[in-house]
Amino acid sequence: MDQLGIGDLARQTGLNPSAIRYYERMGLLPEPARLNGRRRYDAGILKRLAIVRMAQEAGLTIEEIGTLVGGFPEGTPPGDRWRELAQRKLPEVDALIGRMLNVREVLEESLQCDCLTLDTCADHGWTVDSAKASGKVGNEHRN
Repeated sequence: MDQLGIGDLARQTGLNPSAIRYYERMGLLPEPARLNGRRRYDAGILKRLAIVRMAQEAGLTIEEIGTLVGGFPEGTPPGDRWRELAQRKLPEVDALIGRMLNVREVLEESLQCDCLTLDTCADHGWTVDSAKASGKVGNEHRN
């Protein structure tokens, strides 16, 4: 079976060698064989790195990716692994989306700012939540 050195693996994946070593330390990748002290990876490592990238795209942390690849009993189907992690992660994602929608509202409202100084802006103490509560979204940030 063909084996890859860390430099070859880095080139094929677009990762830095330091990232590959970090993934090893964190348990996301199996310890590679060594030949004359140099890491030698089986070609199957490319699939493992593809899974790591998929998990990163899904917003999983390094710890959560470690759980995905090694934190379930042997033989646990991949679908069961993804479902369990997704069920844990979706509430975090929903909360993040809510915060980002608030950020968007604040930024959109700031487009209407005609305050003469930043101190004047600070006097408003404006946030999306306080503006919504007072029913003043869109009007209170002018002076």
